Amino acid sequence: MSEAPEARPSPPSVYHERQRLELCAVHALNNVLQEQLFSQEAADEICKRLAPDSRLNPHRSLLGTGNYDVNVIMAALQGLGLAAVWWDRRRPLSQLALPQVLGLILNLPSPVSLGLLSLPLRRRHWVALRQVDGIYYNLDSKLRAPEALGDEDGVRTFLAAALAQGLCEVLLVVTKEVEEAGCWLNTS
Repeated sequence: MSEAPEARPSPPSVYHERQRLELCAVHALNNVLQEQLFSQEAADEICKRLAPDSRLNPHRSLLGTGNYDVNVIMAALQGLGLAAVWWDRRRPLSQLALPQVLGLILNLPSPVSLGLLSLPLRRRHWVALRQVDGIYYNLDSKLRAPEALGDEDGVRTFLAAALAQGLCEVLLVVTKEVEEAGCWLNTS
C-alpha cells in the first residue's frame, strides 16, 4: 500500500497588475490594496476634484495617459479611510513598525526607453510593496510577476537599497487610526 504524497501548501495568491500606459499610480494603489479598486477613470475624477477650475490638470499627464502625482494617491487612499504617511529618510528603518503598516508605495526614478533604445532621461515611477501571508512582495507593475522580498528584514533591505540610490520617496499606507496614533513608528 503506497502512502499519499505529503500535501504541500499552495503559494499565496498575490494580486499583481502589470504596467499599462502611465498608470503606475493606479497599479500601485490596486497592488498595495490587493484588489482592483481604482481605474484610470477614477484617478481622472480625483484629478478633477483636486483642480476643478484648471484647464490643464497639474495632477496628471497633459496627454491623459496617467502619470498621476502623490495628491491623487493620497486622495484615493483617504476615500477608503486609509492614509499615506511620508517616511522621513533620515530615520533609521529599524524605527518602521511594519506590523502596523498595510503596505508601502515608493516613488522611484525610472529609466525611459523607446523600444530597445534607452534614453538619458529619468521619469518617476510608483511601486507597491505588500505583505501577503507573512511574505513581503515587490509588486512593481513593470515586473512580470510579484517578487518575494521575504520577511521584515528582507523588506527593510530592499527599502535601504532603494533609499540609498537617492530620489526615492516612501509612503506608508496605514489606517486612519494608525496614522492618528503614530504607531507606524517605533521610537523605543
